Amino acid sequence: MAVKSNIVIDQGTDFEVTINVLDANTSAITLEGFTGNAQLRKYYTSSRKYDFDVTISANTGEVTLAMSANTSANIASGRYLYDCVLTYANVVSRIVEGIVTVNPRITR
Repeated sequence: MAVKSNIVIDQGTDFEVTINVLDANTSAITLEGFTGNAQLRKYYTSSRKYDFDVTISANTGEVTLAMSANTSANIASGRYLYDCVLTYANVVSRIVEGIVTVNPRITR
C-alpha cells in the first residue's frame, strides 16, 4: 500500500523531493535493479500527463522525483494527482501517491 503524501510545486520553478523506501523495521530497502515512473495528472482518467524524472539510489533506498522549471511552467495552477511506482522483475509497486498543488507563477 502506498504512502499518502501531498506536495506543492511552484509553477515555473525546479522541483525535487526525496522519498525514503523503508521496510517494516524502518530500515532502508535495497533497490538494486528497480526502475521508477512517476506522473502528475489533473484527474485519474486524464490523458494529459506530466512526467517526473525518477532517480533511484539503490544502496540508500532513496527515490527522488524531480521536475524542471520548463516543465512546471507549462502546468496550469491548481490541484492535481500524482503517484510513483517502482518495478522489479515485472512486479509493480506504488510507493507514494497524493495531491499536488501547483501554485501560480507571478514573476515571468
